[in-house]
Amino acid sequence: MSTAVQTRIVTCPNCGRRNRVPPAGEGNPRCGQCHQALPWIVDADDGTFADIAEKSLRYVLVDFWATWCGPCRMVSPALEKLAVELADKLKLVKVDVDASPELSTRFEIQAVPTLVIMRDAKTVARRSGASPVATLRDWVQDATQPAS
Repeated sequence: MSTAVQTRIVTCPNCGRRNRVPPAGEGNPRCGQCHQALPWIVDADDGTFADIAEKSLRYVLVDFWATWCGPCRMVSPALEKLAVELADKLKLVKVDVDASPELSTRFEIQAVPTLVIMRDAKTVARRSGASPVATLRDWVQDATQPAS
């Protein structure tokens, strides 16, 4: 069962203009006024995950979370801050594990929050538990560095 994913209205962190950002698409969302990269934060479920996350041309940070999870609510603002800071290279996709049993099984989610970084539909890095934004930033930057 697929849930229709709505276009989000995102306020540009640079100039404050409100912009429509689609859940999927090519390229990177940019502000219509100042042309700065916009944070790309999207909800996905079993039916929309392939289009939103797996077909993305950028790194995707998938947040497997649950509404009843306290640590999930604690880490969410840190992830959104990272989505703003790394708007030019990272897409944040939030998946409610209770509403997406197929993805929960496929990614073997046993604890929430579980964070997965993907590129080209493949898992690049994975971690469970809540962490402060500095720790998450280091983890994301390490995982998204080109191989040397």
